[in-house]
Formats: sequence, structure tokens, C-alpha cells
Amino acid sequence: MSVMKDMPADAVSLPPPREYPGVNWEGVKTLYVREVRRFWKVGAQTLGAPVVTALLYMLVFVVAVRGARPPVQGVDFAAFVAPGLIMMQILSNAFANASSSLLQAKMNGLICDFLMPPLSPTEQVAGFALGAATRGVVVGAVTALAILPFAPLHIVHLWAVLYFGFGAALTMGMLGLMAAIWSVRFDHIAAVSNFVIMPMTFLSGTFYLVSRLPEPFRSASQFNPFFYLISGFRYGFIGQADGSLTAGVICTAGLTVALAAVCHWMFASGYRLKT
Repeated sequence: MSVMKDMPADAVSLPPPREYPGVNWEGVKTLYVREVRRFWKVGAQTLGAPVVTALLYMLVFVVAVRGARPPVQGVDFAAFVAPGLIMMQILSNAFANASSSLLQAKMNGLICDFLMPPLSPTEQVAGFALGAATRGVVVGAVTALAILPFAPLHIVHLWAVLYFGFGAALTMGMLGLMAAIWSVRFDHIAAVSNFVIMPMTFLSGTFYLVSRLPEPFRSASQFNPFFYLISGFRYGFIGQADGSLTAGVICTAGLTVALAAVCHWMFASGYRLKT
């Protein structure tokens, strides 16, 4: 120790900073597992509550009016509504997982636990978004099993179910990240959920055909990305889409890339994260 004190400052060689070439897969995996375990510990809330909500919707819109609603697009009304209910749970739960996780860290002063580890902005976005997507997909699968006795589901196009289901969960996970970074308190998250997410979900053809809406609502629905997600997801079950399937595929891919770019910029710049 005395030798070190007598040495000039410029003569003390410090070890170079540790470098992580390539992708820090272990770090991404750790963040992802943390996000999954976070919602899995409270399964009664994160899995049970959405199922109960979906069953109540089925009770009101299907069971209570059974026989009073004509077939829609050549299928029973219950089979038409069921994919929309599943997608609605995927959207809301993926958004809730990412937004609540990051905002709680900000409110509790624990955001440094996510910023200090050797994770690049891309890796941070991937860990959070995949964790949120996992919750959305798991809740969607559990919801599908719960409503199966009321609305027999038959997968016609598996690729559409997987593409639009996972695409919706991934985009909503990243949208939840953006909302959490922008928000200062939980009231802001609630405002985004109640005044943006919920209206866009209900006005996207969850319980009806958008093509039957009067103008200008029918044209306005074509600019709602949730409309393409629900229409494409329903196409996977009943073989018919309310809108353009090609436009839905392109919209989903473009929305995913655009939200990923915004989330990357937020983490890279430290927007409302480092202040």
C-alpha cells in the first residue's frame, strides 16, 4: 500500500474496462427471465383476472343473446367474437407488463439496476419486450382454453395466429416501454391505457365487422393498427378477414420496427431515465 501511495498518479496503470463483444446473450436472458418471473409470481392477478374478464364478455355478448345474433362472415357469432377477446387480452396484458415493470423501477429509484449492467439499448429493449410478449401470449393461450367451451375454436391458418398474435404482443410490449419511460407517475400510465389503448381496441372490430360501420368511421378504422391485428388474428381462426390481409402483414411489421426504433432511441439517449 505504501508503495502505491508513493507512485505518481500517471504511473498507476488501471485495468482496461471490460468489453462485451457481440450480443450479451446472458444479460438478455437474465432480464427476460426476470420479467417472466415477475408476472408469474402473481399468477392469480396476471393470469386469473384476464380469464374472468374474458368469460364475463362471453357471458354478456354471446351466452345472453344466444340465438338472437345472426352468423357473422358465415360463422357463429361466438366463434367470431372469441378471437377478438383473445387478442384484446394479449394487447392489454403485454402493455401492462412492460409499463408497470419499468415505471415501478423509476418510482422506486431502481432504474439504475437496468441501466448499469452491460446491456446495450437493443438488448434492453429485447429483454423487456420479449418478457411482455410472453405474458401477452400466455394470457391469450389461457383465455382461449377458458372460452373454448362457449366458442369452439378451429385454427384454419396457423401462420396468421402466430404472426399476428406474437406481433401484437411484441408491439404492445414496446408501446408499454415507451409509455413507462414517458410517464412520471402511475396516473400517466392509466391515462394512456384508458384514453388510447382501450378506445383503439374497442373501435377495431373486436365485437363487430368494421366494414358495416357508416362513414366516416369505416374509413377511420383503416388507420387503426389494432384493426389489422384483430382482423388478421381472426383470419387465422375463421379463414376470413374484415380488412386487407396484405395491409395487415405490412402494418404489423412496420409498426414493430418503428416502435423498436423509438424504444432504442429512448434507452440510448436516456430520455427521462437518467434525470
